[in-house]
Amino acid sequence: MGLGGCIILIAVGAILTFATDWEASGVNLDLVGLILMAVGLIGVATFTSIARRRRAIVQPVAPTVVDPTHDERRY
Repeated sequence: MGLGGCIILIAVGAILTFATDWEASGVNLDLVGLILMAVGLIGVATFTSIARRRRAIVQPVAPTVVDPTHDERRY
């Protein structure tokens, strides 16, 4: 599930919790909405932590060799 899916879960959960007044026998829609929002928030946190690890800059293993006899200036 990507970031978009997590945001959709949060939005659907908020709609079920705060914007509806439906009554379903045996189902508490407020609780279902809260669960969806919690799962969406956990998904966003997981996605951002994984994305941060992927963007880590890895330094090159081989050292950079500078030739002291080479003149960088152009005439």
